[in-house]
Amino acid sequence: MTDTLPTVIVLASGRGERFVASGGTGSKLQALLAGKAVLAHTLAHVQASGLPWRLEDAGHPGMGDSIAAAVRNTPDAAGWMILPGDLPLVRASTLRQVAEALGGETQAAQPFFRGERGHPVGFARANRDALMALEGNLGAAPVLKALRAAGKVADIEVDDVGIVTDIDTLEALARAEALLGRL
Repeated sequence: MTDTLPTVIVLASGRGERFVASGGTGSKLQALLAGKAVLAHTLAHVQASGLPWRLEDAGHPGMGDSIAAAVRNTPDAAGWMILPGDLPLVRASTLRQVAEALGGETQAAQPFFRGERGHPVGFARANRDALMALEGNLGAAPVLKALRAAGKVADIEVDDVGIVTDIDTLEALARAEALLGRL
């Protein structure tokens, strides 16, 4: 392995249908938030974390397909952290916190904000085959569910509203803009 920390997989293959249905035009990831594209905000936080990362934007049919492709394309990763590209407020420190929670008996780590589950969800390298077998729209939920049932998931309470602030609609974009002004 080339790194001891997990690789952040930034998912940017979605069609953004809810965003367009809400009145948005074009890609939600290119929508402007404080004068900068949503995806640019997300990538800036990922880069600031110092973790290795990969942008998965090849237009796969579902989130599971995107995750599987990214895992296949990062064969030397120590693990993976799944981060949708539409989470522009997630903090670099939160990314590091989730990454550092992986190891030993902990095969996955998921952050919570005030009781609400969020992203990124981290997976240890032992989950490589299960992640590469994913397909469809469920993402990594089946892998996380199995690990949770086995007691191998660390739940991490964080003070980071960014883990649950995804941009799916114009209304969500406006909420993120308001939050950004207060952070």
